Amino acid sequence: MNIWNGDITTDLLNNLSKNTLAEYIGIKFTEVGEDELIATMPVTDKTKQPFNMLHGGANVALAETIGSVASWCAINREFFIGVGVEINANHIKPVSEGSVTGICKPLKIGGKIHIWEIKIYDHTNELSCICRFTCMIVPKKK
Repeated sequence: MNIWNGDITTDLLNNLSKNTLAEYIGIKFTEVGEDELIATMPVTDKTKQPFNMLHGGANVALAETIGSVASWCAINREFFIGVGVEINANHIKPVSEGSVTGICKPLKIGGKIHIWEIKIYDHTNELSCICRFTCMIVPKKK
């Protein structure tokens, strides 16, 4: 069952990222499924920490980007927005090259709270990080 509100495309999602952190670090949405969003991020000097590994904060930025956008896709965007209220990450495997792919799926989509699980895989398809993101749905300010 499709959980998105309206016609959601990767072009639409990538246009949301213009002039944002997501664009700066190279996050690209690559797939919209019926109940999942998928995005990639390159492992470059912009996303690495000083020891030549993907920065944990870059993983979190990828996860929060995908989770926030997923909530945006699922709500009535005319009246509401989603704001992140909590995120956690377990960094499982270091990544030093290639790219990572985040797959975001809902754990709970309620009227006021959305909870998303984002699994991040390296370029060899091994799990490198798992995150849980909570987004609060609030009325748009006029």
